[in-house]
Amino acid sequence: MNTSAKAGPAAPGNGDAKTVEAAGRVLVGDDGCKGLARLLPFLGPAFITSIAYVDPGNFATNIEGGAKFGYTLLWVVVASNLMAMLIQCLSAKLGIATGRNLAELCRDHFPRPVVWGMWVLMELVAIATDVAEFIGAAVGFNLLFNMPLWLAALVTAVVTFLILALQSHGFRPMEAVISALLGVIALCYVIETFIDKPDWAKVAYHAVVPGFAGAESVLLATGILGATIMPHVIFLHSSLTQGRIVTSDPAHKRRLFFFEVTDVTIAMSVAGFVNAAMLMMAAATFHAQGLSDIASIEEAHRTLEPLLGPAAGWVFAISLLAAGLASTTVGTMAGQVIMQGFLQRHIPVWLRRLVTIVPSLAIIFMGFDPTRTLVISQVVLSFGLPFAIVPLVIFTRRRDLMGTLANWRLTTILAWLVTALVISLNFYLVYQVLWGA
Repeated sequence: MNTSAKAGPAAPGNGDAKTVEAAGRVLVGDDGCKGLARLLPFLGPAFITSIAYVDPGNFATNIEGGAKFGYTLLWVVVASNLMAMLIQCLSAKLGIATGRNLAELCRDHFPRPVVWGMWVLMELVAIATDVAEFIGAAVGFNLLFNMPLWLAALVTAVVTFLILALQSHGFRPMEAVISALLGVIALCYVIETFIDKPDWAKVAYHAVVPGFAGAESVLLATGILGATIMPHVIFLHSSLTQGRIVTSDPAHKRRLFFFEVTDVTIAMSVAGFVNAAMLMMAAATFHAQGLSDIASIEEAHRTLEPLLGPAAGWVFAISLLAAGLASTTVGTMAGQVIMQGFLQRHIPVWLRRLVTIVPSLAIIFMGFDPTRTLVISQVVLSFGLPFAIVPLVIFTRRRDLMGTLANWRLTTILAWLVTALVISLNFYLVYQVLWGA
């Protein structure tokens, strides 16, 4: 039985080579390792994509949900996280099975006008995503160091350039930095949870029992659920797995996919905890104090300090900064994948970063409200979502493309149900934002 494992198209570094070698030994059963040591070479791709699920847009919706309705919508966070796990597993599987990413497969199988249209739409999605995430990082610097927002934006630009420069050293350094930032966010919310002392009985109940508190809570639940799955990281995840560890043996592909499912489960569980903790924090502080009209991230930060003390405000700002820096970096990576996949064209990553920074800087210098900008960006993302999820489900159910990793019938049914629900909720959200009362 012939099995090979090799690095993908990214410039490999020493860490990459060691990771690929260790993964290859695990796949052929010749590693001599047990427990976590066997899993470590496969961890990374899902940690990068999971950042999109704790970006500054999530801060806005989760804090509003907790402030207005307490713990009532916690089950929505749990449900949306489970749906996101399924979609990200399918994306990871697509890259492993085909050696192609989602954008490349769209280019191979769809008519050229459709491909060009999808590319334009996904580029707009990537820019809209970056606007929200870049502004979130700038607000984080602003809250932490009390610097003007325009200066915070320039600092954000410099820091993200430095993080993106790690790509020249292979996939492992970038995975390590993004995973570390996710760890910082999670640690911040562990601290917040200890400080705000949520009602654990209500947490346990509302995490599993669906419920609403009037028509407005239904709309907000739609926003939390419908805007959770980000189209750009669906494209990105398939790219991260397509060439990271390569094996031609069907049995080893199935084993590789098992490890990637574990990667997704761990990373998305961390992201799910962070989202739940955001809502719990808002419920235990703002809602419990009758402060249901927290309308912005800045207001939430200002209100936390008198309620819970200065430490809570600092921890909140640090988590927002880490989320913004990590997610805007991941958004730029996704933009590179989208252009390469649809058009077979590359531009330097620094140039893409520069181009996508311009709208964010323009919004900040023109004085637009940051939180309102985050909400509008989520509406733009809603339009792009069907063009990521639908092709993903179509391709992953095809045995001629996926081989032994083709979806089981039940998996396809669940994926279509999730697709229909998420798309419906996104368009309902768009309708309410644009034309609702």
